[in-house]
Amino acid sequence: MSALNTNGTTIAVVLGGTPVPLPNDQVLDSFTVNAANDLFTVPATGTYLITYDIKTTASLLLSSRVLLNGTPLAGTIFAPAVSVSNLSATRIAPLTAGDTLQLQLFGLLGAAVLQGGNGANLTVIRLA
Repeated sequence: MSALNTNGTTIAVVLGGTPVPLPNDQVLDSFTVNAANDLFTVPATGTYLITYDIKTTASLLLSSRVLLNGTPLAGTIFAPAVSVSNLSATRIAPLTAGDTLQLQLFGLLGAAVLQGGNGANLTVIRLA
């Protein structure tokens, strides 16, 4: 599954976390997504490659992560010590049918503006 945000969306980030909507160019391949385009449900149990990339128009001191069933997934948390404009992570993880995945920005109280074109993307590939 792959989903992007290509609109240059402004996200009002709160310290505890704000979902990143991914409404564009969705290739769901049996995954389902909620109406807000920010919560993806895994269709089959297996081992998956999970990768994301977020690009903002300005360097900010904020962090990113993927939530698995509402809990931060270890290895997907990107928490830089300095302001950055590109956040990303990749990991392989076992997932179960019905699990949910959500890309989030957190650790900032303010606005993050995603770059146009490919401001954010989440890709989840079943390996086994």
